[in-house]
Amino acid sequence: MPEQTAPAVQAGMRGPGTPRGAALRSVAAVLPETVVTNEVVAARIGKTDDWIYTRTGIRERRVAQPEERLSDFAAAAGRAALERAGIDAADLDLVLVATMTQDEVTPNAAPLVAHALGADRAGAIDVGAACTSFLSAVAIAAGQVETGRADRVLVIGADFISRITDHESKATAMLFADGAGAVVMTPADPDDADEPGSIGPILLRADAAEPQILYATHEQRTIQMDGHETFKHAVNRMSEVTREAVAAAGLTLDEIDVFAYHQANGRIVRAVGERLELDAAKVVDCIEKTGNMSAASIPFALEAARQDGRLRPGARVLLSAFGAGFTWGGGVIEWGGTL
Repeated sequence: MPEQTAPAVQAGMRGPGTPRGAALRSVAAVLPETVVTNEVVAARIGKTDDWIYTRTGIRERRVAQPEERLSDFAAAAGRAALERAGIDAADLDLVLVATMTQDEVTPNAAPLVAHALGADRAGAIDVGAACTSFLSAVAIAAGQVETGRADRVLVIGADFISRITDHESKATAMLFADGAGAVVMTPADPDDADEPGSIGPILLRADAAEPQILYATHEQRTIQMDGHETFKHAVNRMSEVTREAVAAAGLTLDEIDVFAYHQANGRIVRAVGERLELDAAKVVDCIEKTGNMSAASIPFALEAARQDGRLRPGARVLLSAFGAGFTWGGGVIEWGGTL
């Protein structure tokens, strides 16, 4: 049989008779108060502030204290996103929490978050795809909204990666950090072409041929990473899927207003931008004061772009991530929230 591909859907091009779509209505993010500077990390691994910064683009990161719970931060981000969207938690149909560091093995984070918010009639599911988890959760939520199985969905990306980091490792100690971010998703109005907000195709990919490059076992409980190979794969995969996702949305790279990549490493984000010859002013680079927060990094990048004015209503945004597994993906949205 011939290969089937998704039809090109230009983000924002809607009108009467268009099938029901999904839109992102708000974004919010929260970070732990504790700041860990490069000087602290450098003392542990025998390096310097400049050594860390030139390799990662990071100057400091936020780290949760032992008594702090991921579900509390996820709920705080979700609560802020709901308030901005003007939606009551009691009206949610679904709560998705993208994470690989939930507080307990079970229960998962999502039901705890839904309960904390008062989302008593919502389904609650954790989504795990390493650093691609948030994008994967957005894709799942979009499908639920587009088919009419849900009208209001809260998608949260939250990770406390510091808790599975070897703080003596020169490969990972300076990279990982903690945080949470959330978006609210609702139907896009097919009868109002002037209302901004829609989600185009989201392309998700996976390749587990070389899991040893980036992994964590139950026995060790810390991330092990071949930094050089991870860098190479991340740049290659996110560059490829950016082109594919933009083409699937019926757009060109020049027509994208904001590129919100997973903030894995400042060098990775810059390398993808240079390979694709993107306007640097359109590429969100906010890792310097946060570190790599895994599933929380894309919603935080969206919040950073909202705060600096780039994430304006109607802006076309490319989302892309790469994570262990390997998992990766990309998609184009038209922002439907307010400034």
